[in-house]
Amino acid sequence: MANRKNNAPKVHLNLNVRGLNRSATLRINELSNQLIQQGRQIYKLGLGQSPFPVPRPVQDELKAHAHQKDYLPVLGLPMLRQAVADYFHRQQGVNYIPDNVMVGPGSKELMFILQLVYYGDVVIPTPSWVSYAPQAHIIGRQIRWVPTKTQNHWQITVDEIEKICRTDPDRPRLFILNYPANPHGFTYSMSKLREIARVARKYGAVVLSDEIYGELHHKGRHVSISRFYPEGTIISSGLSKWCGAGGWRLGVFVFPDSLRWLKEAMAVVASETYTSTSAPIQYAAVRAFTGGHEIESYLWQARRVLSALAKFMVNRLDKAGLRQEYPQGAFYLFPDFEPFREKLAQRDILNSEQLCAQLLEDCGVALLPGSDFGRPEAELTARIAYVDFDGSRTLAAAARIPDHEPLDDEFLEIYCPNCTQAVLRIVQWLNG
Repeated sequence: MANRKNNAPKVHLNLNVRGLNRSATLRINELSNQLIQQGRQIYKLGLGQSPFPVPRPVQDELKAHAHQKDYLPVLGLPMLRQAVADYFHRQQGVNYIPDNVMVGPGSKELMFILQLVYYGDVVIPTPSWVSYAPQAHIIGRQIRWVPTKTQNHWQITVDEIEKICRTDPDRPRLFILNYPANPHGFTYSMSKLREIARVARKYGAVVLSDEIYGELHHKGRHVSISRFYPEGTIISSGLSKWCGAGGWRLGVFVFPDSLRWLKEAMAVVASETYTSTSAPIQYAAVRAFTGGHEIESYLWQARRVLSALAKFMVNRLDKAGLRQEYPQGAFYLFPDFEPFREKLAQRDILNSEQLCAQLLEDCGVALLPGSDFGRPEAELTARIAYVDFDGSRTLAAAARIPDHEPLDDEFLEIYCPNCTQAVLRIVQWLNG
């Protein structure tokens, strides 16, 4: 009998998964934690996780409903769907009915299912969040990248959208728009949203409006494109960013009547995959979307902290010679290290991946390369997630300072030391 050297079964990997790695944000977080366990001082500016706690009223609701154990409807708890519809009417003035709201275990899962059931090209601005393109790749959808420029704050222009659409005007397209945006924190003005809506309507494109950072607009002035293109816009939101509940895994999609067929198709897939979202978390989410004074106060202080920290970091980077302007929301910066290309080349740093690897090795600062967000490999861009601080302690301290007073550098150096020290290390490294 012939000897069998390897009894392991053969694994046939789906072609659409070959060449893909685990999510870049999760990889950098795991690597950072490993280095910390080895005794390294690591500044965790890689994973974009909210540093703030879940608001107390929402935590209390979770405790009160911990006994809820039944499977809930595939589309979500009816009272939560009502709360979500009311929330978007209150915030954006757009009328939605609860029946057109879908709840899922994170907006990431809902985005994947949407791409699965909607047959058409996926149009994505570059740079963009790390998972849009891999999801499309796994499903086998054609990706059309929309180029952007740093001088335009990495925002798309209607000319670029026209260029993609006019070659085949009747082709079905899913256009993904995220604002305030990951990875750069910039958002769209009302006039630009109107222009984008006009072109999307002209070509009948479906717009997935990823507004997960909407409540983290630094001035609380987020505007949804659904105001201008309600019939073709699906709003995506959830609890992970503005409510500090990333690990709770709850996302929501809001559909117009004209796209109800997409919601129903997604519900079929959901019923055969995740079945329903955790019951206690759905009950707690009702409180989050209902809002109220405590949650508004929480958001006010969170925005104060993020805005002040963004200004601190941008000022240091700008003085060092990096290309960076103030973001309008979220907790990201996307600096361009191009002014240092010649100096970096002398250290054999020729692309964004090498740049971030060397910053982690030399400074202990964990960033993500621009190439992870769809930018050209040779471009010297990187994402900074300024979230490495104790959010509970910082919110409490900010609340003790009158709202009309700014949170100064001394405050940030005391309560957000890892972020302030990290940016100074980057500047010293560049100058060194």
